Amino acid sequence: MIDIPENASSIKQAAEFTGLSEDTIRYYEKIGLLPYADREANGHRRYSKHQLIGMVFLRRLKSTGMTINEMKHFQKLYEMGTSSIPQRVSILIEHKNKIQDEIDRLLETQKIIDYKINNYNEFLVNPDLNSTACDPVEK
Repeated sequence: MIDIPENASSIKQAAEFTGLSEDTIRYYEKIGLLPYADREANGHRRYSKHQLIGMVFLRRLKSTGMTINEMKHFQKLYEMGTSSIPQRVSILIEHKNKIQDEIDRLLETQKIIDYKINNYNEFLVNPDLNSTACDPVEK
């Protein structure tokens, strides 16, 4: 877990703490995914720790393939308060299952690649031009 300060005094600092780009933060504010930041007297944005934690959560959802529309829907449910917790849990479970399916697919692909690497390495050591042992299907 990253150590998030109580506040960030600039959008640049918020970007550094959260891993989102400054443009992404501005865009998320514009589309209502993030509340607009408080402004200092000079007009610079100031983000609270709560806002920074929210940005980190959005970055993680985005990195796992959740769409902006899905994130906006989740955010609206969050704004509804505790009554929407069952819906939020359901969304997160569904998203977690999608991620697990993708992990399973990638692991299967990794097995096929490992099989091919092993076959090619074996061929380099013992070349047999008549062999058909490059079938990637597990036996």
